Amino acid sequence: MPSLEDELFPSTPGKFKIDRGHNINRQFHRCFASTSTMFIWALFLIALTASYLSFQSFVDSGNRYFTASWGGIQWEKQIRNSAKTNRPGGMSVLVTGAAGFIGSHVSLALKKRGDGVVGLDNFNNYYDPSLKKARQSLLHSQAILVVEGDLNDVKLMAKLFDLVAFTHVMHLAAQAGVRYAMENPSSYVHSNIAGLVTLLETCKSANPQPAIVWASSSSVYGLNDKVPFSELDRTDQPASLYAATKKAGEEITHTYNHIYGLAITGLRFFTVYGPWGRPDMAYFSFTRNILQGKTITIYRGKNKADLARDFTYIDDIVKGCLGSLDTSGRSTGSGGKKRGPAPYRNFNLGNTTPVKVPTLVNILEKHLRVKAKRKIMEMPGNGDVPYTHANISLARREFGYKPTTDLQTGLKKFVRWYLSYYGYNRKDVW
Repeated sequence: MPSLEDELFPSTPGKFKIDRGHNINRQFHRCFASTSTMFIWALFLIALTASYLSFQSFVDSGNRYFTASWGGIQWEKQIRNSAKTNRPGGMSVLVTGAAGFIGSHVSLALKKRGDGVVGLDNFNNYYDPSLKKARQSLLHSQAILVVEGDLNDVKLMAKLFDLVAFTHVMHLAAQAGVRYAMENPSSYVHSNIAGLVTLLETCKSANPQPAIVWASSSSVYGLNDKVPFSELDRTDQPASLYAATKKAGEEITHTYNHIYGLAITGLRFFTVYGPWGRPDMAYFSFTRNILQGKTITIYRGKNKADLARDFTYIDDIVKGCLGSLDTSGRSTGSGGKKRGPAPYRNFNLGNTTPVKVPTLVNILEKHLRVKAKRKIMEMPGNGDVPYTHANISLARREFGYKPTTDLQTGLKKFVRWYLSYYGYNRKDVW
């Protein structure tokens, strides 16, 4: 029976005699060398496999990056091109809610005067997204890019500020509407509070820090019965969740101004209307229902008092927004650290001439040449307030804000747009 040695090192009969002792040592070293080589090769294969897997992961990540709705080299180029200024001393502005009513108008005005504009909008379905897409197309025709994304997407926000050193942010994105808050309160917290904080966190860490102008609301005056509403009046009695989130926004922005040196301006808008407006607004829904022969509901307050609003035409609001940007001052922080005090301001932007809702309907009837079917009801407890009236003396003093469009003129322009956009032939109406 062959020994283990014979099995490992069999004899070779014939030509020469093998010195087994010497051969064993030599074969042993060969075996050891062979084993070491195999071990090295195994390590090499493991390293090669790990490298391949890492590379594949990188490629997969890259593919996800390049195919993401907001990623890719071409997308980055579009961002930078959209942000370029075309006038000496021009601003580079991030406009949130750019596909919205006010946001689209402000973006166009900024671009027209030579500022760089990058838009951001999440295109939610609070109202028909096709209207937002139409506004986006309008902006695109003027070389303004609107990124589809959410304010709460931290990576997206960081990427935008990594690509562009924005000098200003015009923050108009928000969940709007007083009555909808009773149906979907979480959407107001998500957009108006969490989204605002995400934006402020991004801005405070940016270098340089941008100046921020953002949309508060006349709703912060809530149950205040002193008119006209002044920035010095109390704003601690909100009548709706929407108003409460806007009031919270004012407190939050004050905190970021105080701690991080962000220059912040809040704008309290008063019932903005005009072409490309929001379908949930009364003037818009009244127009639609009057044309369709449907009954419109007109609410009254206590003691059968007509509701009144300080209706403000969109062009006047845009002038206020641009004036606020131009006088916003500079943020003083760097990398999240405050270097000194920075401006903090709140302004009313209204028309200063409240109009009763029945009068609004009368004007629409005149321009549409259609008689409205009216239903008068007492105002439900849904957070609406009976009366708004803006004191604009502060905005007038700070940046020359002066509204010039009365309701008759403004609604005429709105009706002309509405009939054109929705394809009405004037003969169909008249």
